[in-house]
Amino acid sequence: MLTARKRVVATAAVLTGSLLLASCGGSDGGSSDGKTLRLWHYEGPDSAMGAAWNEAIKEFEAKHPGVKVKFEEKGFEQIQKTAPMVLNSSDAPDIMEYNKGNATAGLLSKLGLLTDLTPEVTKRGWDKELSAGVKTTSQYDTNGVMGSGKWYGIPNYAEYTMVFYNKELFKKYAVAEPKTFDDLTAAMDKFVAKGVTPLANAGAEYMAQQYLYQLALSKADRSWVDSYELYRSRTDFHDAAWTYGATTFADWVKKGYISKTSSGTKAEDAGVAFIQGKNPILFSGSWWYGRFTTENKFDWGTVLWPGSGLTLGSGGNLWVVPQGAKNKDLAYDFIDITMSKKIQNLLGNKGGVPVAADPSAITDPRAKTLIADFNTLSGRDGLAFYPDWPVPGFYDVLVSETQKLITGSATPDACLDALQKAYDKGVPKP
Repeated sequence: MLTARKRVVATAAVLTGSLLLASCGGSDGGSSDGKTLRLWHYEGPDSAMGAAWNEAIKEFEAKHPGVKVKFEEKGFEQIQKTAPMVLNSSDAPDIMEYNKGNATAGLLSKLGLLTDLTPEVTKRGWDKELSAGVKTTSQYDTNGVMGSGKWYGIPNYAEYTMVFYNKELFKKYAVAEPKTFDDLTAAMDKFVAKGVTPLANAGAEYMAQQYLYQLALSKADRSWVDSYELYRSRTDFHDAAWTYGATTFADWVKKGYISKTSSGTKAEDAGVAFIQGKNPILFSGSWWYGRFTTENKFDWGTVLWPGSGLTLGSGGNLWVVPQGAKNKDLAYDFIDITMSKKIQNLLGNKGGVPVAADPSAITDPRAKTLIADFNTLSGRDGLAFYPDWPVPGFYDVLVSETQKLITGSATPDACLDALQKAYDKGVPKP
C-alpha cells in the first residue's frame, strides 16, 4: 500500500502536455455506447479496498449483462497531477477514485469538473449510511470548502489513526500495554531506559506532523477543529492546544521517545522499522493495517490514542463522477454496489474500515477491534481530519517545521510562528 500518498496535497499547477499524454496514452477517449464503464482507481490489488472493488466489478457486470468494466490502473501521483487537465478533456473516465479535501476534490468541484451527486445521494440513501464526520469530506460549497453544500463524492470506507504496538516487545521488556496517556508515557520511559527508541517516526513525510497534531488534539474540542479545518473562526497557533502539541513533541525528542535521526526518515522506513521490531510503537493510520496483518511476524495490537476524544481521520478517498463522464448512470450503479452490505462486509474482513458493514459479519478478531474503534470515534464525532488539509502547500510547511523540532534547529515558538504565517496566507479571504 502506498501509505505516503494519503497525506499528499494536490496543487493547481500548470501541467505539461507530456504529463497528460503519460496519463491518457492508449485510452479510447471515453465510450458513450452504454456498454462500457471506465473506472480509474489507485488501490493495490492486495489491499482491502482493491479486493472489495474487484468483487464489486464482478457484481456490477453480473447485474448489467452486456456491460463491461474497463478498469484502468493509475498511480496516485499520476491522477493527482493530471486530474484537472484530464477531467477537462474528452478522455475523462466515468468514475474515479480521488483524494478528499479542500485542495483536491474541493478544487475540482470549484472548477466545475465534478458531477453534483446530490440527487443520487438522496435517491439512493447514501447519506443515511455515512456518519457526520465522514460526510464532511463529501460535500463542498461554491468556494470548494468541505463541510457543506453539494455532494461531489462518496467514500465507501473510512480511515483513522491509532497506536500500533508490538505486544512481544512490551512483554520482553516487562512494560504494561498502554490504556491511558500516563501508561503510554510510562511505557516510553521504560523503553528508553532499556536503550530502545519507543516511537517509529518519519520526519521527512507525514508521520511527524501526525504526532504533533494528535498532541494538540488531546487539548482541543470540535469547535477548535472546525475553526482550523473549516475556517469557522480564526486559528491561533499560539493557543493552548498548539503550544502543548509543539512543546510536548520537542520534549519527546529530548527524552528519547523520538529519534533525532528520524528527521530524514520517510513513512515507508518507519513502517518497515515497526514491522522489523525495531520500534515497539507506531502511531499512524488504518491504511497500514492490512500490511501489518500480512507482514508482522509478531503479536501486535492497536488502541485509540489514550486521553483524547479526537484523533486524525475522515472518510476515505472519494468516488467521484467527472462532469464529462459518458456513462453517469452506470457510475452511480457501481457506487451503489460498493455501498452494499456484501462489499462492505468483504472490505471489513480484509482489514479495511467500511462505512456501512454489518458488524456481525466481520469475523476477524483484529478487524472487529479496528471497526469497533472507528464506530467509537464516529459515535463521539471524533474524526478531526488531517493537519495539512486547510490550505494548499501546508503539508510541506508542516514537514519542514516538525523536522526543525526533531533536530532542535528551531524552538516550538518559532515553528508555531511559521505555521501561523503559512496558514494565514492560504486561508480563503471573505
